[in-house]
Amino acid sequence: MAQAEIGLIGLGVMGSNLALNIAEKGNKIAVFNRTVARTKEFYEEAGDLKGQIVPCETIEEFVAAIRPPRPIIIMIQAGAAVDQQMELLRPYLENNDIMIDAGNANFRDTMRRFDALKDSGLTFIGMGVSGGEEGARHGPSIMVGGTEASWKRVEKVLTSISAKYNDDPCVAWLGENGAGHFVKTIHNGIEYADMQMIAEIYGILRDGLKMSATEIGEVFGQWNKGRLESYLIEITEKVLAAKDPIAGGPMVDMILDKAGQKGTGKWSAIEAQNMGVPATGIEAAVAARSISSFKSEREAAEKILGLPDVPVLQVADKAAFIKDLESALLAGKIGAYAQGFAVMAAASKEYNWNLPMPTIAKIWRAGCIIRSQFLDEITSAFTKAPDAANLIVTPAFATMVKDTDAALRRVVSAAALHGLPVPALASALGYFDSYRRGRGTANIIQAQRDFFGAHGFDRLDGADSHHGPWGSGLNA
Repeated sequence: MAQAEIGLIGLGVMGSNLALNIAEKGNKIAVFNRTVARTKEFYEEAGDLKGQIVPCETIEEFVAAIRPPRPIIIMIQAGAAVDQQMELLRPYLENNDIMIDAGNANFRDTMRRFDALKDSGLTFIGMGVSGGEEGARHGPSIMVGGTEASWKRVEKVLTSISAKYNDDPCVAWLGENGAGHFVKTIHNGIEYADMQMIAEIYGILRDGLKMSATEIGEVFGQWNKGRLESYLIEITEKVLAAKDPIAGGPMVDMILDKAGQKGTGKWSAIEAQNMGVPATGIEAAVAARSISSFKSEREAAEKILGLPDVPVLQVADKAAFIKDLESALLAGKIGAYAQGFAVMAAASKEYNWNLPMPTIAKIWRAGCIIRSQFLDEITSAFTKAPDAANLIVTPAFATMVKDTDAALRRVVSAAALHGLPVPALASALGYFDSYRRGRGTANIIQAQRDFFGAHGFDRLDGADSHHGPWGSGLNA
């Protein structure tokens, strides 16, 4: 029997779907699960794809079934379980075999694992996989970090299973060690911001304009035919149209307003802070999810503090205001992407990855959660200006920021006056206003720092700086 081209450990939902995708694309795959019963069940359910699958009951049998150098995908819960699985595998592996973590790993764990193996003869790939269960089964966006040689070994298989955008595969090698998982982390951070801004617009339509879920869904459906065309806008329309099989009304009205999170959005915000790169949209989205979990506290606070006494948002022209909402959401998306790509640019320098920004935008155009026509424009912008300091100063996006500026201001202002929370949209406005202002207000902060700590400062006129012109300050 011919050996498998690749192996996969972990036959949960994501692992099973990825294995079936690999088999369906003509690649023979060996599979192993901690419980033999699950391996047998998976094999029996594979139907016509059984001929491409080699089910294995032991690690030794599994490793022997794969053609060297052996690429082995580990698709289990991120964290300590991955380290444990790697230790179980190591005694059976040979030089140049590759262990691949395809879970939602912290890129720092990926870098640690990569370094731990570099003198062992084995190597490691950190592989970001976006698209959820559906993407894993039919074509995800794949972000690879590892040695170029290890990438070449898996390139054919990963290209075959990736999503395609106009026949372009949505997979790429992005650099060594943690590059792939870092890019996936930032992808998820942008996803958090995008979802939060959609929720804020939904809140304005629901609580400000008192529109029904069905009516709001129709608005999102129209937007999905224009500049906001994307997977998240598409599924928002579908979610709002869905009916509750029990109560009969809109399903969304029966869902508790508490959003969960798995940690990648938080990691994005932390790494942005570590590198001193503002990612306020991502930070606002993470904070909003956290505050959503305080359901009982929010209900108690509403009884104590009340809501602003403006029951309906007053607008002179409802259709024009809804058009403003569309433009404001586009502006917010621009801010979130600009911040995410700025964080990746800083990380690229910090870790010597040389991340290819146009390529990243290209492989996000299909398969992943944040896929949208918008990414074509980002690809073009970074292709024309690969060294641009920020997405919003590239010609095309500078024009978009200017075109949506007034609408974003009107929406944020109206929401604030009516007590409708829009933390992510407001953060986008603050980001644009801060980034575009050549003379800011940090001079007073620096003066205060110098006053109580002799930190020194740079002079606007370029003259020699000195400390403490105001006496001994707070140290007196």
